[in-house]
Amino acid sequence: MHRADGPLRRALFMGCLIIAGEAIFSLPFHVARFFRPTLLAAFGFSNTQLGAAMAVYGITAMLAYFPGGPLADRFEARKLLALSLWLTGLGGFYFATVPTVTAMGWLYGFWGVSTILLFWGALISATRAWGSADEQGRAYGILDGGRGLLAAVMASAAAVLFAMVFPDDAAAVSAAQRRHALQMVIYAYTAVTILAGGLVWLFVPPGRARGTAQHQLGSADMLRRVAQVMRLPAVWLQAIIVISAYVAYKGFDNYALFAHQGYGLDEVEAAAFTAKMQWLRPAAALGAGVVADRWRCSRVVMVCFALLLGADLYFAMATPVLSARWVLLVNVSISCVAMFGLRGVYFALFEEAAVPRMATGTAVGLVSVIGYTPDIFVGLVAGVLLDRSPGVVGHQHFFLFLAGFAALGLVATLLFQRLNTALGTAAQATEVVAVAPPDHQR
Repeated sequence: MHRADGPLRRALFMGCLIIAGEAIFSLPFHVARFFRPTLLAAFGFSNTQLGAAMAVYGITAMLAYFPGGPLADRFEARKLLALSLWLTGLGGFYFATVPTVTAMGWLYGFWGVSTILLFWGALISATRAWGSADEQGRAYGILDGGRGLLAAVMASAAAVLFAMVFPDDAAAVSAAQRRHALQMVIYAYTAVTILAGGLVWLFVPPGRARGTAQHQLGSADMLRRVAQVMRLPAVWLQAIIVISAYVAYKGFDNYALFAHQGYGLDEVEAAAFTAKMQWLRPAAALGAGVVADRWRCSRVVMVCFALLLGADLYFAMATPVLSARWVLLVNVSISCVAMFGLRGVYFALFEEAAVPRMATGTAVGLVSVIGYTPDIFVGLVAGVLLDRSPGVVGHQHFFLFLAGFAALGLVATLLFQRLNTALGTAAQATEVVAVAPPDHQR
C-alpha cells in the first residue's frame, strides 16, 4: 500500500494497524493470560493440558509464518488483515461453549492459521511501509505501544466485567458461576475482534506496500528472494533475538498464576494485577522505539535483555513473602518494561541489518517461523514444570528457564552488533577502493 498522504490519513492508517494487531491475539492469548486461574478451574484443565492445547497453536502458526511472508508481498494488506480478524472472531463463539481438551487443541490449531497465515507478514510489511528509513524504530514502537495501550484498555475493561459478574464470595463460587463469568469475557473479546476487521476494511487504504511489484513476480522470483534473505547472517541472529524476547513475553502468561500461588492474590486480584501491568507496554514500546532511532536499535535490545535476565534470576532464586507484594510489583514491572521494549523494536532491526525493503515480507516470514516457536513449547514447559513441582518451586524452575533465554538473547545481540560493525567496515573499505583513482592518476 502507498504511504498515506497527510498526518490525518497516516494516523488513521497506523490506528487501524494498532487495533488489528492487538485484537487478533486477544482470544487466543488474553483470556488465558489475564484469567488463567479461572480458565483452568472453569474448563477443568491442568496446566499441562492447557499448555498442550496452546502448543498446537504454535505448531500451526510456525507452519503458517513462512508462506504468510510471500503472501504479504503479493496481496494487499487490507484484505488479508480483515479476513484474518473475521475468521479468528468466529472461533470465539466456539471458545465460549467451553470445549473439551481435545476440542481446545483443534481450536488453537485453527487460530494458529487464522492469526498468522494471512495476518502477520501483512502487518509487519505495512508498518515498515508506514515509516521512512530513519524512523523504523518509531514506527514499530508506535505499533507495539499502541497495541499495548489497546491491550491495557481491553484487559482492564475485561477485568471490570469479570469482577461485576463474578460472585463476591470467591471461596463459595460454583463451577457454573465461574464458567458464566469467563464466558462474558470471551464474548467481549469476540466482539472486539470482529469489529476490528470491519475497521480495517473501511480505513486501511487499498494497494500493496510502497515500492513493491510482487504481483508481477513468478514462483522462481519468489524462490530467489527467499534464498537472498536466507543468505543474510544478520537475519538468523535476529531470529534468535526474537525467539529469546518472545519466550519472555510468553512467560507473562504465567504471571497471574504466580501472583495467585506465590503472593496470595485471589482470582479477581490476579486478573486485575496482570491487566494493570499492560499499562506499562505503551510507554515501554514507544520509548524504546524513540531511543532506538537516536541511540541504535541493537543497543536498546541489549539493555532490555540485561534487565530481563536480572528480574528472572531474582524470581528464580528468591522465596515469595506474602506480606511483600511490593516486591512482586517492582520486579514484574521491570520485566514488563524490558519485554515490552523488546517487542517495540526487534523488527526495527531489519533496517540495521540492511534487509531490502522489497523482501520485508519474506524476511518477516523467515524470522517469525523461528522467532515465534515459543508458541509451541513455552506453555507446555510451564505446564509440565508447574504440575511436576506444584506451588512456588515450580514457578522458580520456570523463571530459571526464562533466565536462560534472556541470556541467549543477550549473547545473540552482541553477535548481531559485531557482525553489522564488521560488514559496515568492509562495505566502507570496498567503497573507498571503488572510488579511489589509480596511483598514476593521483
